Amino acid sequence: MPVYTVHEPPPRSAGAAAETERFVFVRDGFHFWAFLLTPFWMLRRRLWLVLVIYLVCIAALDAVLRGLGASVWLMAFAGVLVSLLIGFEAGTLRRFTLNRRGWRNVGFVAGYRLEDAEQRFFDAWVRDASARRAAPPWGTPPPAHSAMPSPASPAPDVIGLFPEPGAPR
Repeated sequence: MPVYTVHEPPPRSAGAAAETERFVFVRDGFHFWAFLLTPFWMLRRRLWLVLVIYLVCIAALDAVLRGLGASVWLMAFAGVLVSLLIGFEAGTLRRFTLNRRGWRNVGFVAGYRLEDAEQRFFDAWVRDASARRAAPPWGTPPPAHSAMPSPASPAPDVIGLFPEPGAPR
């Protein structure tokens, strides 16, 4: 089952609520189109810095292999290996770019399809939001009838490897 990381865009204005329709789900795993059409995939995903680094690395690899007198087959094989690496690391490259642009990783979710993952994530997102609204603020003291022991009550005996505080060793 594919695993997706979920990224929240930076807010457009101060104090703005999360724009859930702009969330991006990035799948982990091998990306076939990133392997097959590497530079076009990078252009499609707007990975400009990654594309520039890729082009510089490919040019340097080509120059080194030509300088060593490598055959055309070896140079093609090296290009396929680089594309294979990009195919495996495509999700990481997208997460890097999103992080650099100020997007925040808000979680991860698994689903057989993207729609399943979105449904699971937003179900949990809504459930957590309603739980946060129902929780009392941190500065509120506990009610008088709480189950917390009073400071005057004796501490229970400790069972296990940890001695009682202040006891001789």
